[in-house]
Amino acid sequence: MPDDRPPAILLMGPTAAGKTDLAIELHERLGCELISVDSAMVYRGLDIGSAKPESEELSRAPHRLIDIRDPAEPYSAADFREDALREMHAITAAGRMPLLVGGTMMYFKHLLEGVANLPAADPAVRAELERQVAERGLASLHEELARVDPVSAARIHPNDPQRLTRALEVHRLAGRSLSALWDEQHQETFPFRTLSIGLAPGDRGILHERIAQRFRAMLDAGLIEEVAALKGRGDLAASLPSMKSVGYRQVWSYLEGEIDRAELERLGIIATRQLAKRQLTWMRSWPGLEWVDSLGPDPLGEVLKLVREFGT
Repeated sequence: MPDDRPPAILLMGPTAAGKTDLAIELHERLGCELISVDSAMVYRGLDIGSAKPESEELSRAPHRLIDIRDPAEPYSAADFREDALREMHAITAAGRMPLLVGGTMMYFKHLLEGVANLPAADPAVRAELERQVAERGLASLHEELARVDPVSAARIHPNDPQRLTRALEVHRLAGRSLSALWDEQHQETFPFRTLSIGLAPGDRGILHERIAQRFRAMLDAGLIEEVAALKGRGDLAASLPSMKSVGYRQVWSYLEGEIDRAELERLGIIATRQLAKRQLTWMRSWPGLEWVDSLGPDPLGEVLKLVREFGT
């Protein structure tokens, strides 16, 4: 039986892999409309550290779901799914094809699989977990999660504070594991047929060097001043999801006097490399992912071939 669902392309990859440049080229070649899949770019004012496309790039290829939240406001995977589906339907209704591009793998996952009926964030539980990290270290969260929810512990990296905190918060509030709640969720048919493309360099050493170069370039471009301006508003805190973004939390620590400039650079590069490693781990388990080497002779040509074979 033919699949008459409208088509959509998912372009995912680790940070610094060249996703934005490729997406813009696809927009110009195919006329597809871009939707950002990035948990930092949704926030206004998080420009340099999120590698948000420049104004010239956005004029060439507008990205939906960029600059849609104030950094003091929460934005969840459920919010993203609702917003992304609305934009995808609008793009399709206009006779275009949606192309979702970014590196927030949890957003991609929740978009396709839906979002479980989970308890809302609880500031008191969050504060308790943050105290636990301060007193006993991040490893204690992963150890606790391994006891109460081994399935989630197996897929959440021990150095991922945000997801570890959320998984334990769900368990403490619901009295049941995050994985169990997900298993109970009804799996509905996704309203689009999708082509998943993973853009990544075949040489991980080059990716690591690019990450280091890019973070240094962000500092030179004014990342410290950007975070100082956000901090100076007075209504933001280091515990907010926006300020926990990679790069931003390290600069915040620097502005608090907890680390010096050299340590800021070192920790920022390490954190970004760890993020890339987590993204690649997600990608390796992504069903049906078509890998494209961003360092290959013609990544754009490879992607265009995949799109032609996919059929639009």
